[in-house]
Amino acid sequence: HIANMLLDDETPQTPLQLKLADTGKTLGIAALFVCLVIFIVGLFRHLPPFDMFMTAVSLAVAAIPEGLPAIVTIMLAIGVMRMSKHNAIVRNLPSVETLGSASVICSDKTGTLTQNKMTATRIYRHDQLNEIADHAAYASDIRLIQNAQYCHNLKKSFHENQPIWLGDPMEIALADFGKQSHDYGDTPINSEIVFDSDRKRMSVVIEHAGERWLYCKGAPETVLPLCKHVISQTESTDQLMPIDHAVQRQITAAQNAMANDGLRVLAFAYRRLDAEQLPEEHDLIFSALIGLHDPPRPEVKEAMARCYSAGIKVIMVTGDHPHTAVAIAREIGLVTSANPVVLEGQVLRKMSAAHLHLVLDSPEIIFARVTAEQKMHVVKALKRKNEIVAVTGDGVNDAPALKIADIGIAMGVSGTDVAKEASDIILLDDNFASIVNAIEEGRTVFENIRKFLTYILTSNIPELLPYIAFVIFKIPLPLTIIQILAVDLGTDMLPALALGAESSDKKLMQQPPRPAKERLLSWPLLIRAYLWLGMLEALASLTVFFFVLHQSGWEYGNLLSKTDLFYQQATTACLAAIVMAQIMNVFVCRHPRMSVFQLKISGNPLLWLGIAVEIILILLVVYTPWGNALFGTQPLELSVWGLMIVLALCFGSLEELRKWIVRRN
Repeated sequence: HIANMLLDDETPQTPLQLKLADTGKTLGIAALFVCLVIFIVGLFRHLPPFDMFMTAVSLAVAAIPEGLPAIVTIMLAIGVMRMSKHNAIVRNLPSVETLGSASVICSDKTGTLTQNKMTATRIYRHDQLNEIADHAAYASDIRLIQNAQYCHNLKKSFHENQPIWLGDPMEIALADFGKQSHDYGDTPINSEIVFDSDRKRMSVVIEHAGERWLYCKGAPETVLPLCKHVISQTESTDQLMPIDHAVQRQITAAQNAMANDGLRVLAFAYRRLDAEQLPEEHDLIFSALIGLHDPPRPEVKEAMARCYSAGIKVIMVTGDHPHTAVAIAREIGLVTSANPVVLEGQVLRKMSAAHLHLVLDSPEIIFARVTAEQKMHVVKALKRKNEIVAVTGDGVNDAPALKIADIGIAMGVSGTDVAKEASDIILLDDNFASIVNAIEEGRTVFENIRKFLTYILTSNIPELLPYIAFVIFKIPLPLTIIQILAVDLGTDMLPALALGAESSDKKLMQQPPRPAKERLLSWPLLIRAYLWLGMLEALASLTVFFFVLHQSGWEYGNLLSKTDLFYQQATTACLAAIVMAQIMNVFVCRHPRMSVFQLKISGNPLLWLGIAVEIILILLVVYTPWGNALFGTQPLELSVWGLMIVLALCFGSLEELRKWIVRRN
């Protein structure tokens, strides 16, 4: 059934994949529209059709950021490296950004919010609830001790020549309790009725002293209905007493008392089997309840507070008793109100989709005693509400929910291979705090992609406007196609990559998650890149272009040959001016609001490397014979460089003024 669920549900596209597809479509349509308009305008102005076709192609080259896929991939790879330092291993590259978009986390309790280091601390037997202090006090209770010692799926191994158990920490704690009370040695298991999430119990059959015994352990609400008798202690002997309503209420009260203290409670029962009797779970004798303490991870409380400040809703989805879940939730700060919404699996099973939709609007929700299918049902309901859902899980049963989630997070320590295969991210330390750290990195990746987009889209305007001016005003073409590519695929690449390596802004985790439908190319980004920074850059580059032409004695209306020395110097000046402005632009793009002087200059070594490479590349293009031959450039005088530097500083100053105005408002 689980395999079927894994096959039926296709892995959805990540938000980043959808946003990049939308960005590519938007830029492509815009580029085609501009090219078509310029081509038609050129024909109306009686310019040669072939020249106009080549101009349209040049515009397409200028309008589309060719380096976008490569830079985004590298940025995601940087995010992968950073997440690995937080013990989060990414299996699916776009999931880096998806995690940063998460608005809801559906988290397991055991091992994720808690340490998964269980200890048997409390016991209810013979009508009494006591702390487990002296294990020897229970040595005489043969059936309980053998039940704890043998009813499990643990495997024995050796570490430094010492025998150890491998398996579920809960079963290890119970086996240790049994052995410390009285070790009955190794006994073969004759048969087993396996545990599953629906039955919530398991049973084994062993042979001891010539007698066959069935030992059962599991959730009290599934074991107690199978019990007909209970051991009651009198002054001298233990007596077998029928379980009536009063006894049931007593046992349930003891269970609730332990669960309210955050303990995981298991019930133990047994029966004797005749020689050929089938191992069936009925007519059992109730022996005890044992409460196991699993302390919360110390760092989870702070991580939970960071989730709340970041506007991320955390929902606990556990197989434990609801009282245990609520107690742990209060301890870690997941629940603060007096009456959180607590839904058990049996209630969830009967709930309509509309009712569940309303329940999920509650600020504090806990799902307890849920099955794998119910967990998947919750995830689907959240996705229908347009939430970006992150889900944690470790078992085979968790695999369907992990697969259909926007971001599936499997446990690396306790997780099964099936869960890991269905997931997008694997937590090496099974720690909820690592998820929150990874979310911060994911948000950083998205913000850095926006910084990169602002940076490269800015240079599109000084690449586009020269062609528009060439067609409309019949001036010499200020920039050639090969020079545009020199910027897009040459000088801009490493500085753009440096923006992708920017460190996290601490205020990112004090902002709500981005709306699911928010576009990568938002209007504020486009206005800033195209209508502000791009226009300033275009003004600076065209100013330098006409400055060089004016020095050569050019007059408006004169046509220049492509091989003319002064024309090549002018296009070289235009190209170099764009590069110089982009050097300033990489600083102002580090943050959309904060001043350059508020950011650490030494915070990003790759930034300085990118600028150094950018300067070296433009000098090679301008002052080497092969650069002149390949890019149609000529050496420039120092006065031209001086003008470019002044204009670049003016460009940066105007952007700093805009940021100052934004901060004041």
